[in-house]
Amino acid sequence: QVQLVESGGGAVQAGGSLRLSCAASGRRFNINAVAWYRQAPGKQRELVATWISDLGAHYADSVRGRFTASRDGAKNTVSLQMISLKPEDTAVYYCAVAQDTVLASAGEYDYWGQGTQVTVSS
Repeated sequence: QVQLVESGGGAVQAGGSLRLSCAASGRRFNINAVAWYRQAPGKQRELVATWISDLGAHYADSVRGRFTASRDGAKNTVSLQMISLKPEDTAVYYCAVAQDTVLASAGEYDYWGQGTQVTVSS
């Protein structure tokens, strides 16, 4: 069994930065793809970034240039670096990870994080 733990959320002022992380523990599991989603109150879940090994990262227009998705060297941790945060970035952020990059490219992920709150004040 794999446990996926998210961390790094918090409250910042507009223009600030946060770094979200998702770490897999338990049985051996290499994270080869991650999708970062967010959901604001009263809104649908939004895909903000994906990173797939050997393919790189893609971003929603709303975050491109401000968010960076990556995998740490240990292969069991992925991160979302967020800079120049705006109030409209306020949401619960979720990570979804996969070991199989082909399945991930089709939108299929193995495990989901529990979500972490990001609040950006103006």
